Amino acid sequence: MKNEIKNKRALGTFYEEKVAKYLINKGYEIVERNFFTKIGEIDIIAHNDGYLCFIEVKYRMENALASGVYAVDKKKQKTIYKVAQIYMSRNKIKEDTQCRFDVVSVEGEKIEVIKNAFP
Repeated sequence: MKNEIKNKRALGTFYEEKVAKYLINKGYEIVERNFFTKIGEIDIIAHNDGYLCFIEVKYRMENALASGVYAVDKKKQKTIYKVAQIYMSRNKIKEDTQCRFDVVSVEGEKIEVIKNAFP
């Protein structure tokens, strides 16, 4: 079980790194990775097109039955939103800053960015 958790973390780290490089090539400026709180975590925080983006990375094997996007359910969205508020508060970011919640789905070698994936 312990090795399985280690392997999942290593796999997650591998794909988050891959996504970060992809986003940089797409014009995102990464400002933080793996922002942790007691409530939860945000994988990547970046600036893009005038927005502060809170980005969730989801990996699925090729030919998976459902996209990784579907793993970001209402409960996960609520957690990400709360963690984003904590991030903004800790970093003294103004409340009127334009923010966006993106999900990056990785399926095999295919990377898809869903901007404004949830409100």
